[in-house]
Amino acid sequence: MRHYSSDPATGAEQTQNRTAATNPEIANPPALLEVRNLSMSFGLGQSGLLAIDKVSFAVKPGEILGLVGESGSGKSITLRSVLGLTRRYGRVNGEILWKNRDLNKLNNRDLQKIRGREIAMIFQEPMSSLNPLLSVGLQITENLRAHTGLGRAERRKKAIKLLDLVGIPSAAARLGDYPHQFSGGMRQRVMIAIALASEPELLLADEPTTALDVTIQQQILDLILALSREMGMSVIMVTHDLGVAAQTCDRIAVMYGGRLVEVGPVRNILRNPQHPYSIGLLRSVPENVPPRSELYSLPGIPPGLGNRPSGCCFAPRCPVATARCAVEKPDLFQSGEKVSLACFNPQNLLSGTPQ
Repeated sequence: MRHYSSDPATGAEQTQNRTAATNPEIANPPALLEVRNLSMSFGLGQSGLLAIDKVSFAVKPGEILGLVGESGSGKSITLRSVLGLTRRYGRVNGEILWKNRDLNKLNNRDLQKIRGREIAMIFQEPMSSLNPLLSVGLQITENLRAHTGLGRAERRKKAIKLLDLVGIPSAAARLGDYPHQFSGGMRQRVMIAIALASEPELLLADEPTTALDVTIQQQILDLILALSREMGMSVIMVTHDLGVAAQTCDRIAVMYGGRLVEVGPVRNILRNPQHPYSIGLLRSVPENVPPRSELYSLPGIPPGLGNRPSGCCFAPRCPVATARCAVEKPDLFQSGEKVSLACFNPQNLLSGTPQ
């Protein structure tokens, strides 16, 4: 189990702090991506199943935002909805503002000019995301052919450079290899190389360390963090691991039941979370636990799309839920410095009592 630190200016925050100190004018740059009241439901009409419910967040240039929560919280669907990949399965509402353009209003042809070029995505499982019938070199040059004006020789040269950039040894010799000839960690590196081919301004990373051993996980995280710093690239990192978020992210957005429940800087969320769900996630991380002692786990399971409560989705599992929680959904409100919270009964982790 990876340990994390909630000390100030850890991980990606260090670069941002140095930049702000050098040039105070860009300490608070405008948002690169702004999502407003994003909702997504599978199916059409009244019978649709609501997967994302009025999610709003923003990502600034060079910032790394972590979407944290259990499986089924809506994290991956949120990323796919940003790129318009869920349209064929249901209905997407809300605004997705990218450089003053609402991506939700663009047709597929216009979206294809942005996907892979300005906004790229690393999907969760590289073995199923990579085409097993095509060499990795061809899959990288596909992106370059679609989004750049490079000739065949230049595309091959850049593909070699990308494989070398992500740490694959003998890059030129491995262009003709197929995905099954790579290990899990190397396949994930190929996915990152494909995503970076057109030098995107925003990278959507959907649990990029899933199913990798701890050593490879650390290498992939270090690689994404280093590339973000070198290229000035913003990142939205989907993870259920608070250790990953602590090491890589500037801000954390905790998600549950298709809604954001707490958003704020990494140190604020990890030092003293206020939402009962955030507190439960933090307590579920085993740290300094005596051998053979019982580990803490959140009671119950996340609700399915077809049986979400009419009020707060976390109410059936919440230790401090009231009658109001069962019938009314809390909206995000400003709670303390730079922290937004959606809860009727905020808690204090240090005292364990309502605020």
